[in-house]
Amino acid sequence: MMSADRVDRDWALDIFRESLRSPRPLLILDDFLDNISSLSDNPGRKIPTDPESLKYLRELIASILDGRDIVFTYNIVLLVILVLFTLSHLCERIKEKSRWRTLEDDSVATSESFRKTSDNSEIANESEAESSSSSTLEGSLSSHVVLKTAGEDVERQPLLGDRRKSHLENSRSRWLNSLRCWLLYQPRPIPLINRTLPSNGTSLFILAFLGLNIFYQFYKLPLELRFFFAFADRAGIIFIVNLPLLYLLAAKNQPLKLLTGHSYEALNIYHRRVGELLCFEAFVHFAGMLFWRIWCSPAWLKTDSFYSYITHPLILLGIGAFVSYELLYFTSLGSFRERWYEVFLAFHVLLQIAALAFLWLHFFTSRPYVFASLVIFFLDRFIWRLWMKSDNFAADVTILEDEQTLLLSVDWDIPSRSRTFRGLRQSIRHGWRPADHVFISVPALGRSHSLQAHPFTIASAAPVPKDDEDSSNHAWLGLLIRVQSGFTSSLLDYARIHSRVNVRLDGPYGSQDPLNMLRSCENAVLIAGGSGIAVVFPMAWNLATSHCRRRQVHLIWVIHSRAQRSWIPEERITELREHGVRVTIPEPTNEAGRPDIPGHIADLVATSEGKMGFVVSGPDGLNRTARNACAEAVKSGADIQLRVEKFGW
Repeated sequence: MMSADRVDRDWALDIFRESLRSPRPLLILDDFLDNISSLSDNPGRKIPTDPESLKYLRELIASILDGRDIVFTYNIVLLVILVLFTLSHLCERIKEKSRWRTLEDDSVATSESFRKTSDNSEIANESEAESSSSSTLEGSLSSHVVLKTAGEDVERQPLLGDRRKSHLENSRSRWLNSLRCWLLYQPRPIPLINRTLPSNGTSLFILAFLGLNIFYQFYKLPLELRFFFAFADRAGIIFIVNLPLLYLLAAKNQPLKLLTGHSYEALNIYHRRVGELLCFEAFVHFAGMLFWRIWCSPAWLKTDSFYSYITHPLILLGIGAFVSYELLYFTSLGSFRERWYEVFLAFHVLLQIAALAFLWLHFFTSRPYVFASLVIFFLDRFIWRLWMKSDNFAADVTILEDEQTLLLSVDWDIPSRSRTFRGLRQSIRHGWRPADHVFISVPALGRSHSLQAHPFTIASAAPVPKDDEDSSNHAWLGLLIRVQSGFTSSLLDYARIHSRVNVRLDGPYGSQDPLNMLRSCENAVLIAGGSGIAVVFPMAWNLATSHCRRRQVHLIWVIHSRAQRSWIPEERITELREHGVRVTIPEPTNEAGRPDIPGHIADLVATSEGKMGFVVSGPDGLNRTARNACAEAVKSGADIQLRVEKFGW
């Protein structure tokens, strides 16, 4: 038998439970209490009906249910934002296609102009090859003299002109250029913790997203301690409405790539920030509920003891979900991933399954969002990745000159495919595109490695698709694998004994946005640092073999040691030069120090005409240096588009 005091206090729990199930606020509490009274098994239960208690309870329930209605609009706001980004991407794609069709027009005048430029480039490359087997930055950059437009009669031009209009236009142009420069600029890493920051534009977007969540956290929320339950409840609601977004940003196969042009690896920074927000909201929800129960809850709402509260199944399931997501956060930190990447992979799958299960059982309001997250996770990992996009190959594995880099190579005949299914890219067996990457698993290294998948960019040129449905094509795939610890170290030990290994390739993944941007520019500049050559070389090869005669293409590859030259065969570099690409490989940094990338970017901007596209891939220091050099050029009025290819931040 329950004590009379326990019965008198439990009525409030029934009110809360039923109010949270209600689709709208119940402001007429008297009718509501009549419905609640039927829930009690004890017909003699006493329900306090003093005006102050009823007024407080009415306001508390109303604020809770108001939060439900307010947060319901959150995903609608996100959908509107996505539509705006999709329209912006669509307009940009239309402009890019128009520009590259103009550049790649087969007019006689355009071809003749680029042929002369190519001849001059070949002469410069020949003299460069005679002087040194390894080109330098200074020797590979050519100057372009900007001449006065033919037929321009300066005698007929006004001496003064419309000064006021010119001043306004120049002022507006300087302001816009300064704004673009600031958005493009990447600040220094955070001191002490040495955490790399993204560009100001990316940080501004993240702050706007966090500001949106803060708005939903406090909008129409009573800022009084006696309503702290509503504050903690609102944090839990914000957590669950962001849950599908978290899993959507993490999915390798996602519609956001088609809508925005950015693949999952470019969106990885937003996935991490959303994950951090969710972990913070989970902490606020958990700590807020404890704070309200211990210090803010009226005596007539409390249970017998804190122990009975904390051991309630509803609370225990919530604690399980909270602990799972917090462990997910700590095992996803960069320092943890770098040291124990295999543990990170295992924990990331197991903990999120446990967290979703706890969250499903914790409270019924989370179930639609948990179900949506499970659908995204299941379709991405099991339907697309394991069934449609994975394939097995026998690969050759070679240890390169520096003894710390592996070349894993595979070749096969690409099966023919009808035009109907050409748009639906399935496994890597059907080919890939420049700068795509795959996930590799090597079961021969052990049972644990068969369950792991590690991403590597395809360093070889993408196969050219055939227009004939019945014709086949051959693919040569090469992966540059830098040896670190864990998986790559085990693969190196295996390669010392075996020259072939069976692998499972999951992919391809990636976006053509950087290549499309380069095709729309009169000048394409690709800068790689170390193994970043795996990203930019396939793009340079595509531009060289398909469209180089109609634009200037520069490739700058910064290497640490001469042994890294073996990563790309010398004959491939020679072929790029023969196709008109101005290849620059400075002296290794371990011999001559770091090259002056900002100075050479400034020289390229000063001596080039038309729109310039930059793609940079390398270590954080090189990426930041090149980005900020482009930002300074934009501030001076240069028409520059920049893409930095980096897996997350």
